[in-house]
Amino acid sequence: MIKPQYLKKGDKIGIVSTAGKIEKEYIDNAVNVLSQSGFEVVLGKNILASNNMFAGTDEKRAFDFQQMINDESVKAIICSRGGYGTVRIIDKIDFSGLIKSPKWICGYSDVTVLHSVINQKYGIETIHGTMPISFSKTKSLELFIETLTGKIPEYEIKSDALNITGTAEGILTGGNLSVLYSLRGTLYDIDTDGKILFIEDLGEYLYHIDRMMMNLKIGGKLKNLKALIVGGMTDMKEGNTPYGKSANEIILDSVKEYDYPVCFNFPAGHIEENFPLIMGRKMKIEVGKEKVEVGY
Repeated sequence: MIKPQYLKKGDKIGIVSTAGKIEKEYIDNAVNVLSQSGFEVVLGKNILASNNMFAGTDEKRAFDFQQMINDESVKAIICSRGGYGTVRIIDKIDFSGLIKSPKWICGYSDVTVLHSVINQKYGIETIHGTMPISFSKTKSLELFIETLTGKIPEYEIKSDALNITGTAEGILTGGNLSVLYSLRGTLYDIDTDGKILFIEDLGEYLYHIDRMMMNLKIGGKLKNLKALIVGGMTDMKEGNTPYGKSANEIILDSVKEYDYPVCFNFPAGHIEENFPLIMGRKMKIEVGKEKVEVGY
């Protein structure tokens, strides 16, 4: 895997909108936060554009992302928010500039599309972390900026009662479960063999969590994992008939026959503390009865 250069004070960070539209106040706040941290911020020309639910047309969103990729002076690109829409522009992007001049591509949720493509097809690491839509004075933002500047994240969290103990090492892949599910059967379907899979999601019906996990299981995506990390499974919904299990219980049921460690409630995803993860990098995880330790 190719590791982009870490940032230093004075470097340029680009912000673009690849998916949902975003209000100006969030962009202004992000510019202020990043400027105070010592970076020069460059905004996509169409960052505040609006086209129904999207941040402008597919062409406008693709144009901004392409411009930031091609600009060698830009050392990192942060997507302004998730929502939906990145998959609509992915085939419009020429990644040759990123291959020539690797830079950090950052975001979560719908940005899972970019993590999957850039990690797997081009062998470049990316950062799963907070975005301008959720920039606030939290530990997540502090850790995100530290990760951009080269402080390798290491985490120790309390072990969840549903965890499966064990130790593993492998390349980290994954992201938003719904997005990963939507990429199944495409050129951008993830390869999970021998890897640590991270998943998180927001606002899904519980039976759909089961549907997606069964899709991954039947498709052979869960059998050969080194470990599974489950982040926030936030604001899950019941259908007309209660499912009878929580999202974490559904996920556990889909992997309990396998012999690898499983960590639930890792602080990443659509939750207040969305700790950064370096996607595409070899990770070590130790899931104990009392605590979980994660590092690179």
